[in-house]
Amino acid sequence: MMKRISYSEALAEAMGEEMVRDSSVVLWGLDVGKYGGAFAASRGLYEEFGPERVIDMPISEAGYVGAAVGAAVTGLRPIVELQFSDWITLSSDMLINQAAKMSYMFGGGIKMPMVLRAPVGGYARAAAQHSQNFESLFSFVPGIKIVMPATPHDAKGLLKSAIRDDNLVIFFEHKHLYSVKGEVPDEEYVIPLGSADVKRQGRDVTIVAYSYMVPLALAAAQKLAADGIEAEIVDLRTVDPLDEDVIFTSVKKTKRLVIAQEAWRDCSISSEVAARVAENILDYLDAPIVRVTAKDVPIPFSPTLEDYVLPSEDGIIGAVKKVIAA
Repeated sequence: MMKRISYSEALAEAMGEEMVRDSSVVLWGLDVGKYGGAFAASRGLYEEFGPERVIDMPISEAGYVGAAVGAAVTGLRPIVELQFSDWITLSSDMLINQAAKMSYMFGGGIKMPMVLRAPVGGYARAAAQHSQNFESLFSFVPGIKIVMPATPHDAKGLLKSAIRDDNLVIFFEHKHLYSVKGEVPDEEYVIPLGSADVKRQGRDVTIVAYSYMVPLALAAAQKLAADGIEAEIVDLRTVDPLDEDVIFTSVKKTKRLVIAQEAWRDCSISSEVAARVAENILDYLDAPIVRVTAKDVPIPFSPTLEDYVLPSEDGIIGAVKKVIAA
């Protein structure tokens, strides 16, 4: 059986089910208690599990993320919510220098079963300090897995897998997806980390996307179909590790590749996807790879400027037509 729920409801379900299944799972962050989280992703958990397992924290990201690192190595499975992913910079020492490295430095004798959840993304007129995407920065660091689901179904299944994982997982959730509704199974399910998904079959071009770029790519694909161009949409879901098999299989079929990401272009997930395709299956390509990304400036507050800086549905359509014409 299936039910139709929102992305934020799917996240709350995933956390609630895992807290029932495993008493070592705890949640803390800003306003995750009675308020239910800034985007309602923890609604109902405080009432069900109480203040010992759902804990409101002070405005000190370095402090409560650091506390989660310590909790993870001493037997708990903490889920930490940042109210905005932009503040991940304040806790980056705990994540990069501690959580990502401890298992390696102690020869596997220490596990790091910790999930850090955070809302990301622009298109909200929230300016340069509340609109960022930092997946490229953290994907550079060994020892961190990064998940960015695009649908309620994927959000629930991937979050359950992330909570059960014995490594640090950063789980980025786009602000514009929290209210999106989709079909989610009633029965128990998980989605393995590192598995991409083909959201739309196509023959002419592969569009690799993730997070909020997936619905934009799907909308673009519908318009392209009216022009006789059938685009295949590959949703990465997990951006580190990447699912090379799904990407390569799709590109071998379509022989053209467009990569859409909201983050800045340099040293990014799109750079990595393009590099791996070039290194492994370059001979299959009939056209150069084209990337659709944010322009290399801080995200503006002005609606007109933000629309100019961030990727768009029309930008994806233009990129596809460019590779088709090459």
